[in-house]
Amino acid sequence: MTSTASPLATLAKESGTTFILALFVDLTGKPCAKLVPVEAVEELAREGVGFAGYAAGAMGQEPKDPDIMAIPDPASFTPVPFVKEGLALVHCDPHVEGEPWRFAPRVILRRMIERAAERDLSVYLGAEIEYFLVAKDERGALVTADPSDSAARPCYDARGVTRMFDHLASVSTAMNQLGWGNYANDHEDGNGQFEQNFDYADVLTTADRVITARYLISMLAEQRGMTATFMPKPFGDRTGSGLHMHLSLWKDDEPLFPAADDPRGLPTWCACPTATASSCAAATAPPTRTWRLPARSARCSTASSVASTPARPAAATTPTARPCRSPSCTPWRPSRPIPPCRACSTASAPTWPATSPTSSARSSSPGTAR
Repeated sequence: MTSTASPLATLAKESGTTFILALFVDLTGKPCAKLVPVEAVEELAREGVGFAGYAAGAMGQEPKDPDIMAIPDPASFTPVPFVKEGLALVHCDPHVEGEPWRFAPRVILRRMIERAAERDLSVYLGAEIEYFLVAKDERGALVTADPSDSAARPCYDARGVTRMFDHLASVSTAMNQLGWGNYANDHEDGNGQFEQNFDYADVLTTADRVITARYLISMLAEQRGMTATFMPKPFGDRTGSGLHMHLSLWKDDEPLFPAADDPRGLPTWCACPTATASSCAAATAPPTRTWRLPARSARCSTASSVASTPARPAAATTPTARPCRSPSCTPWRPSRPIPPCRACSTASAPTWPATSPTSSARSSSPGTAR
């Protein structure tokens, strides 16, 4: 009697994979993995692979707790020969004692997807990944990897992009070979800062791709003697890096944004995200470096982009920002606890300024891409 190969084993064989990184992330976004030889792929598919959760990082475990078993999701299998020939990775759902681990980011996201499905809703996500390319000087201090990248206004500078052509092109090629649809690569506001974009997808696929993209960007940068950092504020005098997310809800294959009966384009049952954004920041962006903002953004600001979905052109409206000027909103003081911003978290919906036409940018994500 012959046994049937698992989907993971089949994918590994078809792609010529010899080793698989069984990967999950902790609550800080750190990618944790074990390198599994293809000879053990059936065991990986059947049982997963074990980790000491407390040692792995922020996973809500103590040293006495049982091991985390990372169970692979074959749908996320991704060959990465651009890093090492024969290498692939697969995203895993952490389990403890046979149950999905409630503190694992991928498990949390799956539960949110299930809650949306209970309302017959599908969630789609587009993401914009920003990062700095840095090196260390003779004193060990971080410096821009490109010494010539010193312009006062480097954003979209063609010369800065061209000097980093080899790195940007290698990441772009990898994304496109994986079928992600990379469509733009640009120099961002800070010296040494870049952004690389790819098409939106369902929220779980995009989340997996963000983790994979950060891994690829980091490893490909190292191949050229650089370090890619996604730290919010590696330099106190420059614009910080963000991860812009464009979310949309769909029902019966139709986008629910923008709603025709609301001036902001929001359905009546959808709470405005700006009302609680300041409070949410304590959980979504806790490092103090997130709030050292002497550069472009001096205070917290929130933005809503309900202008475009893949089913509509992007020229209808444009995202508008509402800066918070409340004296209680002082997240740039890392020496103090971050207080709730009363101006940001008022119960009433904010008043939005009039919108203006946008350029006809590609609708790469459910929100208007920058």
